[in-house]
Amino acid sequence: MNVKYFNSYESMSYFAASKLIRRIREIKQPVLGLATGSTPLGLYQELVSQHNKGVVSFENVITFNLDEYVGLGDSHAKSYKTYMRQHLIDKVDFNPKSFHIPNGQAIDLEKECNRYESLLLEKGPIDVQVLGLGHNGHIGFNEPGTPFKTKTHVVELDITTREANSRYFSSVSEVPKRSITMGIKSILRSDEILLLVSGEGKASALDKLLSHEISKEFPASALHRHDAVTVLVDQSSL
Repeated sequence: MNVKYFNSYESMSYFAASKLIRRIREIKQPVLGLATGSTPLGLYQELVSQHNKGVVSFENVITFNLDEYVGLGDSHAKSYKTYMRQHLIDKVDFNPKSFHIPNGQAIDLEKECNRYESLLLEKGPIDVQVLGLGHNGHIGFNEPGTPFKTKTHVVELDITTREANSRYFSSVSEVPKRSITMGIKSILRSDEILLLVSGEGKASALDKLLSHEISKEFPASALHRHDAVTVLVDQSSL
């Protein structure tokens, strides 16, 4: 696990974007794993900026998002599909058919999980997977206690996760209680993993991660079992 520290969120985001752009240029049809939330916003802004300057094209890029809330439709203002379209997909030259995200409104959720996992295997492996670090150590929506062998599955969201995400809703009661998420095994199949750590309240989670103790009660610790993980840390999270 390689750890890099940055004096600012902007410099961390620029580094992350540069790393993704380099991989996009190296691979004929790159597959990227994408995350949502506040931490990767700077990364996406930088990717859009570099695209607008003619530095990078997303025409041949395939993307898979980590997760989606159960019950929120594609056009719901708080769905992760809407988030991705607003911050990246609709702002660059993506092929819409190459943008993949779980269907949170699927009638048969287990079938949807199996469909998504099969698609990951068919199109993958993911060349670079972007992750954020949850306060309780979750990656994707894999909450504490999640076995490391899990594939794409439905998860009951921990109250601490729902409280952390309530800032995007009018109240915590409006935050969905379940989501579909790529499992830890799904994530670890990626060739390379980029973990972005930013924001107040992340110091404790970062300390646990860097202690190298591996436990399913701290899902991010599974990353120690991967050979190509880079952790990017900005000053605000220390």
